[in-house]
Amino acid sequence: MIKNYWNKGGKQKAIVVVLTLVIIGLLFFLRDDYQPALLFFRKYIFIILLSAVVLFFGLRKFRKSASTGTRLGILGLLVAFFGLLYVLGWHLQLYDYMKTYNVFNNLNRVEINELPLTQNERIQPLRNIFSMANESVGETKDVSLPHLVRVDGENKWTMAIQPTEKYVWQGMSDNTEEVFAVPSTTPFPRFSNENRIPVTFSIGESLKFSRNTYNAVVQRFNPWMLFNYEPSDTYYMKNDKGDWVEVVSLIKWKGFFFPYPTFGGVMIIENGEHDFNDYLERMAIGKGTFIAPDEMKNYPFLTRQNTLAEKVSRLQAESLKFLGGFSDPLPWNMETAVKIPVLPDDQNQQPFVTDFDFSEANKDAYSGLYHWFGLEPVGDERTSLTYSVFVPADGTEKLFYYDHASKKQGYAGVSAMPLKVIESRKEYDWSVNKPVEFRPYIKEIAGKKRMFFLGTISSIKKDNAQFDGSATPDLALIDSEYRDVVWIDAKHPSQWEKTVYNQLNEAWRASEGIGNYFQEDNTMLDTLNDLEDKVIEIDSTLTNSTNKDLTVEELKAQIDSIKNARKQSEVERLQRELDSLKALEN
Repeated sequence: MIKNYWNKGGKQKAIVVVLTLVIIGLLFFLRDDYQPALLFFRKYIFIILLSAVVLFFGLRKFRKSASTGTRLGILGLLVAFFGLLYVLGWHLQLYDYMKTYNVFNNLNRVEINELPLTQNERIQPLRNIFSMANESVGETKDVSLPHLVRVDGENKWTMAIQPTEKYVWQGMSDNTEEVFAVPSTTPFPRFSNENRIPVTFSIGESLKFSRNTYNAVVQRFNPWMLFNYEPSDTYYMKNDKGDWVEVVSLIKWKGFFFPYPTFGGVMIIENGEHDFNDYLERMAIGKGTFIAPDEMKNYPFLTRQNTLAEKVSRLQAESLKFLGGFSDPLPWNMETAVKIPVLPDDQNQQPFVTDFDFSEANKDAYSGLYHWFGLEPVGDERTSLTYSVFVPADGTEKLFYYDHASKKQGYAGVSAMPLKVIESRKEYDWSVNKPVEFRPYIKEIAGKKRMFFLGTISSIKKDNAQFDGSATPDLALIDSEYRDVVWIDAKHPSQWEKTVYNQLNEAWRASEGIGNYFQEDNTMLDTLNDLEDKVIEIDSTLTNSTNKDLTVEELKAQIDSIKNARKQSEVERLQRELDSLKALEN
């Protein structure tokens, strides 16, 4: 048809050329708009091709058949095929089942036999930070979703202060001009002064058209990446030069039969003003510098960092349900099948980004930020902790997991924590207060690594069901083994371990036969103080009785005596602790 129209004359040829150029231009400049369709085809390429082949041969057979009965039979078979495809693939979620199994088969799993310790505990949950940040901006500003990242060697919540999406004109004309960077270890998050950094981004999550982060990153993709990559979470952090940058995590889809998502690297967008050259670059080739996963080691600010999309880490953790075999998660088996628990009242679901110290647990793992999951049995009535999963937050191709179930530890999982907190404080109005975000707290206390869950009490605004953050939240530590709730002071994290010991030491002593720890330290200090007082009394007596000052050598001798007494007491304390540990091992 186009050929016949082309041969009619010069005018028709000109129209065809112009329309062709217009179509090519639209395909080039609007690729960020139709890229989701390309990605959909990539995700379901096997199902789409299978359906197309069956439909093609079915309709071909239908047209060649003269018999009405045969035609009806072919139509019935086609309807049955596509109906079965829908029921099995989507209703029973067997497509996702196979996709997760592909993730499991291509996952570098490492089982660890010792839990890592937590460090740099964050006080506030994510939604509290988000709520308090929104309280600190004006009507025409929004705050992006906070993310925990490493900035200048310290863990901080970072988020952009961006033009609000309620007013379209601001999204078209304004820039993102400030970034919040709030320390995560403080109970008093401040959203002013040094925590409010002036920095300009002409590309932002709430900006419109080509200045939108998603659109700018997709425009940067080459044709092959358009079919295989998609932008995900956006992080704000400092690069190796100390400049603030916008880091967009990328998801890469792999495989032909039941494609699955993996970490695809990052796109780095530098800060800067919007100008005409910037406009031409954004419209033509987008914005950002692509860093592949195998190249990230060359950028120190991206290592041990939080850049992994949570969509990827969730699927990796969920794939551990196949540890018992391909058929184990099926309804008639489920002997070792696990799930990621979902807490209805918690607005931030797993993973919880946590700082872990792997120096003793595994030499091949770095110490830093990880996505943590606490997997539990599939049944709703089962809330035991089956696996602790540690996914490196910087996208390193490894997954570390600790098998609580095989060690018969009998730990309670995240799902069991809210009711235990509620039961421990019946005087609370739990209709407007919710215990949320139970992240792990693992410390070596009283000669043993002990696992707790650190939960925060957050208030709910009834009008919009959003958390109302508090600068000094109520915190609770729940012993996963003994199920006891210990209420701790958010203002004094250094005293948490002693508070836990003071409440649980008698239970531990009765069950485990441990010795005294914190009390021994206090006793030793009291003894040394008494010794010093006695020396002073003796010195005073000698001075008063002889009316003669002590010589320098005599003073030194008394000081050495006190020091030797301290050392001897410390040696005795350490020897008692060693004997206690040996008794536990036996």
